Amino acid sequence: MRPLADPAGGAATALLVLIVAVGPISTDLYLPALPGIQAAFGTDVATVQLTLSVYLIAFAFSQLIYGPLSDRFGRRPVILAGLALYFVASVLCILAPTVEVLIGARFLQAVGGCAGQVIVRAIVRDVHGPDGAGKVLAKIAAAMGIAPLIGPVLGGYLTDAFGWQACFVALSTAGGLALLGGALMLTETNRMRDPAATAPGRILRNIGSLTVDPRFISYSLCAAGSYSGLFAFISGSSFVFITVLGLEPTQFSYCFSSAVLGFIIGARTASRMNDRRRAVGIGASLNALGGLAMLLFLLAGVESVVTVLAPMVVFAIGMGIVLPHAQAGAVAPYPEKAGTASALYGTFQYAIASGVGLLVGHGFDGSALPMAWAVALSGVITFACFAVLLWRGNPVRAAGN
Repeated sequence: MRPLADPAGGAATALLVLIVAVGPISTDLYLPALPGIQAAFGTDVATVQLTLSVYLIAFAFSQLIYGPLSDRFGRRPVILAGLALYFVASVLCILAPTVEVLIGARFLQAVGGCAGQVIVRAIVRDVHGPDGAGKVLAKIAAAMGIAPLIGPVLGGYLTDAFGWQACFVALSTAGGLALLGGALMLTETNRMRDPAATAPGRILRNIGSLTVDPRFISYSLCAAGSYSGLFAFISGSSFVFITVLGLEPTQFSYCFSSAVLGFIIGARTASRMNDRRRAVGIGASLNALGGLAMLLFLLAGVESVVTVLAPMVVFAIGMGIVLPHAQAGAVAPYPEKAGTASALYGTFQYAIASGVGLLVGHGFDGSALPMAWAVALSGVITFACFAVLLWRGNPVRAAGN
């Protein structure tokens, strides 16, 4: 496949990063526009927040659609169909006459946008196999870290200058570029198509076989635990830094960017690590260390920007190491059902993490403790999954490092 011939850089990697990024950046870039959307439609905050929660739920579970479809019909046509749906839905967001239409368009946007998350993982597995997938995914993850770094800042500028619709103009432009680039550059990588992959019985058997496979569950739970800490931070950090600690929104954006830089550092480190088990162990340890440090500082009454942000940066570095190697470990051993494995992995990751994030958002009590508890528990659970399932059960050795 030409786009992944040089995974270290170039137009190919940029295209894959863009395809993967359109889904996640759709949650970050428009956040500054939420008050403007509320004012434009004359609705309440809870209704406007449905544009985010509906997106997250649809993004989590729609991934199950693309795995079997790409296993049967190939990666290229399915990913292009998803990108086309994302583009159309983004345009509909711009033109939405009511908040209800906007919520529906956001649902469709998530259904289309999650195609990249699922199928790029499967494409990397197709091309690079079990041994090389982790390093390639780590490089893509490091480059993708730029999206949440600049997304909220760009969204704020666009909203201030042109109104809330400008955020969706930017998203539709990104989706259109990803669709055009995919149509021109992507070639088919699935050489083991399964005509029965979309049969209900086969789907249930594939999902069932994966959910009882300790190797798949080990990596998926490690990733979900690590990702949950991030979603807890996303949901609670603006309230903590602005409302509790008294920062200005621009100061908060720098704090948020510091955590994202931690993730990028971790992902770059992961791209140089060949031992998958060791990489996941190091990342999980940093997750637990960062989460517990934040919680202990706050329980001791030491509540400041440094005691919240510094532990979160440590956690984010660990997450950057865990996620790419967990992705590769969950998908690589299953060439005949890589699409389904990738989809189920993504569903676990987003469903669990989104649930944690929503709980933190609703549980805010005027302090940083609910967020700290969620980050700490996420880190401890990630390390426990590694220690009990990966290290003692040793599924990694069965798959090969």
